[in-house]
Amino acid sequence: MRPRRYTAFTLALMACFAWGCNFKSEHADLIVHNGIIQTLDAQNAVAEAIAICNGRVVAIGAEREILNRYRASKYTDLGGGVIVPGLMDGHAHLVGYADGLLEANLFATDRWIEAVERVVLHDEERPNEWVVGRGWDQNDWEVPRFPDRTLLDKFFPDKPVVLERIDGHALVVNRVALERAGLWDLTTESPSGGEIVRGEDGFPTGVLIDNACYLVQQHIPQRAAQKRFDALMEAQKNLLELGITGVTDAGLVPREILRLDSLQETGDVKIRINAMVSSDDSSIHWLRTNGPILKDRLTVQSVKFYMDGALGSRGALLLEPYSDRPGWHGLGTQDANWFRDQLELLAADSLQAATHCIGDSAVRWVLEAYEAILGGTNDRRWRIEHAQVVSPQDFAGFGRNSVIPSIQPTHATSDMYWAGERLGRNRIRRAYAYQELLGQLGMVALGTDFPVEDIDPRKTFYASVSRTDATGYPQGGFQSENALTKEQTLRGMTQWVALAQFQESDLGTIEVGKWADLTWMDRNWLAIDAADVLNTRVKGTCIAGEWLYRAE
Repeated sequence: MRPRRYTAFTLALMACFAWGCNFKSEHADLIVHNGIIQTLDAQNAVAEAIAICNGRVVAIGAEREILNRYRASKYTDLGGGVIVPGLMDGHAHLVGYADGLLEANLFATDRWIEAVERVVLHDEERPNEWVVGRGWDQNDWEVPRFPDRTLLDKFFPDKPVVLERIDGHALVVNRVALERAGLWDLTTESPSGGEIVRGEDGFPTGVLIDNACYLVQQHIPQRAAQKRFDALMEAQKNLLELGITGVTDAGLVPREILRLDSLQETGDVKIRINAMVSSDDSSIHWLRTNGPILKDRLTVQSVKFYMDGALGSRGALLLEPYSDRPGWHGLGTQDANWFRDQLELLAADSLQAATHCIGDSAVRWVLEAYEAILGGTNDRRWRIEHAQVVSPQDFAGFGRNSVIPSIQPTHATSDMYWAGERLGRNRIRRAYAYQELLGQLGMVALGTDFPVEDIDPRKTFYASVSRTDATGYPQGGFQSENALTKEQTLRGMTQWVALAQFQESDLGTIEVGKWADLTWMDRNWLAIDAADVLNTRVKGTCIAGEWLYRAE
């Protein structure tokens, strides 16, 4: 018997019947295919293609499964690349970073004179009524001590100069700035939670710490709206080029939130923003009156409090005195009774509290204040930001009261060179204890705190996993027992950030029904050595099914 032969038409007809005539029967706006899709869903499934419609994922599966089922207006061939859920920065300062692009860049200076020279050059190239800069860190200098105003007075005898420390918790200013602020005297007392550093003659040295900074900063005029807009667009471009689809801006006044909202409405700001309201009475009242605000690309449901300062400027509030400043415990920057009252109000309105705590005393105090209101396991998702130094007996307070640790891995590798001097041999061992914090709830939200640290998420991933700097120092990692695994780190930059801001139903993993926020990489961060992650490339950034960045 001769074998039966089928024409192409017959085969197609048979296939149609076999598949219920479903070949390319469904429409999608975009199909992303020919790659590795790390979904990070509950099964940790890995797929090859995604179908997207109206900005959301409608199907995930094998290459032929998706291509045979869907026809699309657009196709993206990944060329074997890797897709992960859109990277999210769980704690940053977007507006501050953008405005900082207009200021003198003092990051990575080796000496104070180098910082001053940069300020002089910046003022020659971009003159302004006030000279403003950011990024100096005395811990990186050959002589690691606070500067004073002497050189600033010499080079700027008639113009106010305000230079912010890298962490935003200290300033060095010149005499003109002090005079404009009414601080050039022998008698003005340091404000609660701040310090006006004075010299042997009793006059201010120019260094202001924590709550004292506002005494000068409130006098700096805001830059022109167009310049700020251009800087914000540049900042967004920088973030998209690094695969970042969403940021938490940790502390904004209402007018800045409304500005971002307006720019999202016009389509200028595309990136997703979770905005925390600044902790002043008027801002909190605004949130309680108008919030929560829950839009596709803007959420506002949290208040950012500050319980202490930073370790680098010795403002972090410690249970025991600083090892390199005897008798000094740091600065408590929030009034205790007022703070408790605000927590009660937020709880009554089902709003979220997020509190900056770096020192172990600040952490303990806030955990106790939270516990008095939360009273155990809950789903309010109140947060502690940074949690850099935690007393051994206080770790359990995070889990007991469902308090989310929001941490920044590059803080550990930036601070490791000098943090031991501040904390001493025993206390440093329980600092930056990220794995121990993760163990309390099974999750941590990761961020950078940019512009304090670099915006680059590759550096976040590398620091989290390796606990070393880019040169591989120290060998074996800084307190490597508290390194996170690769998967924990990636979830901390995606799924757990979404969870920390009540957006796990829409963001953080690649699943049907969720927004199609995707980061396209040339290599799989989960499969290569952590050091090699620094050399990987982001090839595309997609928000709600729209490629907002594609590498050339």
